[in-house]
Amino acid sequence: MIKKALQKYINNFTGFSREIWILAIITFINRAGTMVLPFLSKYLKEDLGFTYSQVGWIMVSFGFGSMLGSWLGGKLSDKIGFYKVMVFSLFTSGLMFFGLQKITSFEGLMVAIFLIMVVADMFRPAMFVSLAAYAKPENRTRALTLVRLAINLGFAAGPALGGLIIMNIGYEGLFWIDGASCIIAILIFWYLVKEKEKSSYLDKKNPGEILTESVFRDGPFWIFLTACLITGILFFQLFTTLPLYHKEQFDLTEFQSGLLLTLNGVVIFLLEMPIVNYIEKNKVNKIKIITIGTFAMAMSMLLLLFNFWAGILIIMILFMTIGEMFAFPFSNSFALSRAPKGHEGRYMAIFTMSYSLAHILSAKTGMTIIDNYGYQANWLFMGTLGLVGALLCYWVMILVRRENKLKI
Repeated sequence: MIKKALQKYINNFTGFSREIWILAIITFINRAGTMVLPFLSKYLKEDLGFTYSQVGWIMVSFGFGSMLGSWLGGKLSDKIGFYKVMVFSLFTSGLMFFGLQKITSFEGLMVAIFLIMVVADMFRPAMFVSLAAYAKPENRTRALTLVRLAINLGFAAGPALGGLIIMNIGYEGLFWIDGASCIIAILIFWYLVKEKEKSSYLDKKNPGEILTESVFRDGPFWIFLTACLITGILFFQLFTTLPLYHKEQFDLTEFQSGLLLTLNGVVIFLLEMPIVNYIEKNKVNKIKIITIGTFAMAMSMLLLLFNFWAGILIIMILFMTIGEMFAFPFSNSFALSRAPKGHEGRYMAIFTMSYSLAHILSAKTGMTIIDNYGYQANWLFMGTLGLVGALLCYWVMILVRRENKLKI
């Protein structure tokens, strides 16, 4: 019985090309090394002594850098190809992380984190385009899910290990590991994966000349992006306000905070691929699944209103994890499916920019609400915002159904 269940689980991971597996492996290495991000707000607040407002502004610069990087990455992927963008982004950002630990002034960190994120987040749209190039069309959602699993498995290992490093060595160790992981990951990719000619993976019959008419007039896509923005705002609370809440409300250590994020990564690793495979095989409406996921994320925020029991943090993480597993893989897939052939980079740039903007709004809004009204007000606001996001997803589902009827 156990052997049969294990074989069924393994079958979810079959059918991928060698390049997709290598991409997943280097993503895992990179994410496992990205230990700075979950503790950045704590580092700024507790180690450098910045105010809530200053932490918020640095996170804003993080988000603006991410937005510009996403836009550049998508544009350059369409012009010079995703491969060159990926290699430049990870190698250069790795070197930049080595230097970040030496900058401790508020103004210096504003500029440094902005520049690092411009370079680092050029990688994301380029990586999405690489999936379109190396994965078969029928495997695309599962390939996106595999890479997401690598990200989450990396995050499962990273935060707990990062917490131990902080407690024993200090924050400077995180910067060295983060930079090294970026460089090691992209060197492995460069050595094992050869650049694919752009003409070999584009549809020559439908080269995508309609982009100027489609992307800015694609009403359902922009409503969908607004919903993605909201899910991003909720998700990034895990890395901005929540680590501070763990310490101030329940006196958790960095290691304990890291373990909660590890729980998130382990559950996603075990369950996301089978869930995605089941939904794909049974042709369940993707927007419907995204709607359910957004609702679960809203509930995770509202659960934090129960602030008298530390166990609620585990339940909250589980609800957020369910929301992630339902919302994020199919959001990626839906966005990619709307892109005209030959312009996937620009479409995915706009899509990833919505999450970059979410990082800006999540950090600054959350920190400002907490500073003025306390944590409870923030959780109520975020939960309500999540419910609005679920309604927007439902609206997109209705609009897409109308589109499909008109095509028949």
